[in-house]
Amino acid sequence: MKASPADQSRLLELARLDQDVRAADAARRNPPQTARVQELLAQRQAQSAELTGLLAARDDAQTELSRLESDVALVEARVKRDEQLLAGSSNTKEVQGLEHELASLTKRKSDLEDLELEIMERLEGAEAAVLAQQSVIEATNQEGARLSAEGKAAVAEATARIDAATRDRAAVAAALPADLVGYYDRLKTRSAGAGLLRRRTCEGCHMVLSGTDLQALRQAADDDVVTCPECGCILVRDGESGL
Repeated sequence: MKASPADQSRLLELARLDQDVRAADAARRNPPQTARVQELLAQRQAQSAELTGLLAARDDAQTELSRLESDVALVEARVKRDEQLLAGSSNTKEVQGLEHELASLTKRKSDLEDLELEIMERLEGAEAAVLAQQSVIEATNQEGARLSAEGKAAVAEATARIDAATRDRAAVAAALPADLVGYYDRLKTRSAGAGLLRRRTCEGCHMVLSGTDLQALRQAADDDVVTCPECGCILVRDGESGL
């Protein structure tokens, strides 16, 4: 295939734009925030499971405290009733029985109130643990929301880069011979498509060409479209190629 050196040189611009499209497409499909967002999702799941356990412990303490408060209320009602009976009784045996029951009820009430204090302390700790865990989850959610927003912005930016590079590529390709662009397009499916030969090195694959390969290139005309013997991309030659 023949093409002017100027047209061959413009293939480098085409290759650069294609590389821009590939890089932007990779960034769009996998923004840098993705991995951390996935970590945060798993982290939040574990944190939510821990919160569920803490909420259960708090609810158990609240239930137990409510039960004790109900028991204390019953004891106080019994005490009030017995005190009223005692005040109106003149029967010695009945009085002794009521006094004994009041002593038992007083002891029962004291024991229940001691348990109440213990449960209240446990409930206070459980509520503090729930609040702390909720704060941890909120921090995780906030980081996740921030990274998700950044990821969406990165995707939008990458999409804009793809659109701009695609437009520029179309303009460059339209200014080149169709057969040259078609040849380049076929080669770019398995190589860089085109690369500059600089100091005997193909910049498409960064391989240094052998003396035999360089000798063959020296014999090619300036308008011959030649390819790299290593990677197969079109080799664009200039004054720094080392030929």
